[in-house]
Amino acid sequence: MPNVLIRNIDEKTLENLKKRADNNNRSLQAELKTILDMHGNVDFDEARMLMKESIEKYKSEGKVFSDSVDLIREDRDR
Repeated sequence: MPNVLIRNIDEKTLENLKKRADNNNRSLQAELKTILDMHGNVDFDEARMLMKESIEKYKSEGKVFSDSVDLIREDRDR
């Protein structure tokens, strides 16, 4: 299996990754491998299709998405 070397990682990022690994009872290497496997195996076309199906199901049930423009504008004006 190939190896990957990542240089110049921000110290804060590394500390956060170490904490995450510790919280999951894994070594840093095992945690990084888990993260890469989880996010590197995403098939974006499949994910897009699943999202489209979910939206169509949501709409077919008579549900509607609220317009968030006013909420975003209100938040920005604060």
